[in-house]
Amino acid sequence: MATAVGVGFSTQRNSVEAGREAARAAMLQVAMARPDFVFVFATVGHEQQALLRSVREVTGGAPLSGCSGEGVITWGMVDESNFTVAVMAIKSDEMRFGNVSVNGDGRSARQVGRALAEETYRVLAPDSFACFVFADGLAFDFEPLLRAFEGGLPKDQRLPVFGGLSADNWISRKTYQYHNDEASSGTVSCVILSGTAQVAWGVNHGCTPVGTKRIITRCKGNVIYEIDGIPALEAIREYVEGDLNHHWNKLSLNLCLGFRLPQHLQTGYNEYVIRYMMAKDDRAGSVTIQSDVENGTELWITRRDKELMHEGLKSTTERITGQMGGRPPKFVLQFECVGRGRVLFREQEKLELLTQLQTRLGTALPWIGFYSYGEIAPISGCNYLHNFSAVVVSVY
Repeated sequence: MATAVGVGFSTQRNSVEAGREAARAAMLQVAMARPDFVFVFATVGHEQQALLRSVREVTGGAPLSGCSGEGVITWGMVDESNFTVAVMAIKSDEMRFGNVSVNGDGRSARQVGRALAEETYRVLAPDSFACFVFADGLAFDFEPLLRAFEGGLPKDQRLPVFGGLSADNWISRKTYQYHNDEASSGTVSCVILSGTAQVAWGVNHGCTPVGTKRIITRCKGNVIYEIDGIPALEAIREYVEGDLNHHWNKLSLNLCLGFRLPQHLQTGYNEYVIRYMMAKDDRAGSVTIQSDVENGTELWITRRDKELMHEGLKSTTERITGQMGGRPPKFVLQFECVGRGRVLFREQEKLELLTQLQTRLGTALPWIGFYSYGEIAPISGCNYLHNFSAVVVSVY
C-alpha cells in the first residue's frame, strides 16, 4: 500500500452536509475504508463543531488536525468564500501521525509554548521527521511561543516546524483550531509525522525595500513605539500618500516591515523576514507585529511586488524538486498569507499562480492548504514565523 491520500472539498452551506461531502470525496478518491489521519481546513461561515463531527463520523473517528482559514486551497481550486471546507485523508504504512492540542487558558505565549513541548514529547519518536502547528492567529504572540516550544524539546529531537496561524474572514474576531472532535479558540494544535518519509519545502514572500535602513528606538514585546526617535506611525507616514487613518487597511496590506536575517540564513531565501503591521495605536503612535523585537533592531519598510511573487513561487518549486531528487510527492500542504489572496489578486490571477505552482511539482497531486494570518517554515534550519509569504511543503 505504501501511502494512499485522498482530498475532497465542499462548498455546501449546510455544515453537516459539507463535512460529509468533503470527507466522503477524500476517501472515495483512493477507495479508503478508514484513514490513519485527517487534515481539515475550513472557513468560518460554517458551524465549526458540527462540521468536525460530520468529518469524524465519515472517517471512522480517525485522528484529525487543522484549523479555520480565510480560504482553502486544493488541486486546481482556491476558494475564499465563507462556506468552504477541504479534507485530506491519509492511509500509510510508511508514516505515523501523533497529534496533540494545548489550550492557552490565559497563559503567556512562552508558557503555552512550553506546555506544547511537554505534550508533543509524548508523541515524538526517534524517526520523527516533521512537525505541523496550527495556532490561534489572534490569541498569541507567536514567535515567543515558537521559541519556547523548541527550547522545551530535547536538542536531538527538534524538528522542522511548518503550518500557519488560523484565520477568519478578515473580521479578526474569532479563529478555530481543530483537534479530533474539538473546534476550539485560543489553542494550538500540533501534528508530529514519523516514519520513513521525508519533507521538502520552500518559502517566499515577494517583498522589496522601499527606503533605507531604519532603527527601532523604543519598543516593548511586539509593540514598536518609536523608529529613529519618532513615533512609529509618523515614520511610516513618510511612505504614504494621503491620510494614514483613512487608508490604513489598504496600507497595511501593501507596506510591511522587513527584518534582515543573519547572513548565514539568507541562502536560498531572501535578505529579509517580513512582518505584517497587525494593529496600530494612534494615541501611542505605535504598531504591533507578530513577534517580539528589541531596541536597536534594524528594519526596512518594504512593499509587495507581484513580479517578485511569481519569481518566488518558481524558485520555491525548484528548491522543492531539488530536495526531492526526482522522487514524487506523496502529498503537499500549502500555507498562504491572507494578503496574497483576493485582496491582492483577481480570481483568474490566483488560479494562474496556483496552476503554475502545482504543475511544476507534478500532476493531480493530493494537495491541501489554507489562507492564514501567519505562515511557519524553517529558513536554513531555523524555524520562523513569516508574513505575506507562501509556504509549500512536500511529503515524499
